[in-house]
Amino acid sequence: MIVTLVHVHVKPEHIDAFIRTTSKNHFESVKETGNLRFDMLQNAADPSKFVLYEAYKDEESAAAHKKTAHYLKWRDAVADWMATPREGVKYTGLFPQF
Repeated sequence: MIVTLVHVHVKPEHIDAFIRTTSKNHFESVKETGNLRFDMLQNAADPSKFVLYEAYKDEESAAAHKKTAHYLKWRDAVADWMATPREGVKYTGLFPQF
């Protein structure tokens, strides 16, 4: 299992739009073959900070996600809303085992 935690800091005036746009990406991403989980978390202390938790069964599935129409649409829509560049950190998922 390949897990990526994507840390996102959004400009305050774009928080609501970011949530709406990311929710559309979420609902399409969970339909992808190989997707095990796609969560959006909002920092309780700072609502402009988010973590996207993306789990895919393997590297091929994770790479395929980045080629989907919904991901590309999301990427382009949110690009100017970032307070800082987003950061994806990859992990190897150990448990649960799928």
